[in-house]
Amino acid sequence: MVVDTGKCAEAKIALRQALAVSNGNTKDQAVIAAIENLQAVNPQTAPARNNTLMDGRWLLISAPNFPGGELLPNGKFAYTLGRLAFNMFEPTKLKLVIDRVLQPVLPVGNGEQRTHDIVVEFTTIDESSAPLSGVVRNLGVCQPASDTVLQVKFTGGVLAPQNLNQIDAWRGVFGQQSQPKQRTFKEHLMSVFLRLMFGLVPPQGMNNTTGEVAFTMERSPKGRLSILYLDEELRITRGEKGTVLVCERI
Repeated sequence: MVVDTGKCAEAKIALRQALAVSNGNTKDQAVIAAIENLQAVNPQTAPARNNTLMDGRWLLISAPNFPGGELLPNGKFAYTLGRLAFNMFEPTKLKLVIDRVLQPVLPVGNGEQRTHDIVVEFTTIDESSAPLSGVVRNLGVCQPASDTVLQVKFTGGVLAPQNLNQIDAWRGVFGQQSQPKQRTFKEHLMSVFLRLMFGLVPPQGMNNTTGEVAFTMERSPKGRLSILYLDEELRITRGEKGTVLVCERI
């Protein structure tokens, strides 16, 4: 396929402009049209197998796709901690502002498998305490299922502070991970279901030195991710539920 680099550049500028106007909403008609226009000049016929372009550090430039988000006046999105990590970390109802979402894609061993971590950098917004900077890393791996589709599974997650100078305050907010929790009957049933189905091993406490808290998922369900566009600058994907994400290489 002969690539018209001028048309590609124009299409990418149009996509960025549409994302800026729509607050990153990939369901916006202008964004959808811009993505379709970019796909028409897609230089890659087998992006899922192109490790040279796949590998790298990607930054989400469209809106986050976690459920239950709130768009703030400054254009950022707020979520509860529970929404970001399978309700595995306490306090689940703590409100956070997402600062940015990263995805490092790196080889795992010598095969086709790659990392598929979703790294969410956040700042807490709790009136009862000073803001804390942290990160939720949802750990995952992926590998090609076809020329244009990746098979993805998640294996666990880590909650950690970004600034160890805040470690005392961090322990005060996030230190009660292994304590018995007051749950509704529905929440208890869901917890049992997740443990049995996916082999979820909940956090067993905090590392007092690093402030890290972790959980594992031993029988993660496998999902599929279609790559709609990939080049040296942009990656556009669509999940099984139709969610489209636009990332740029950093």
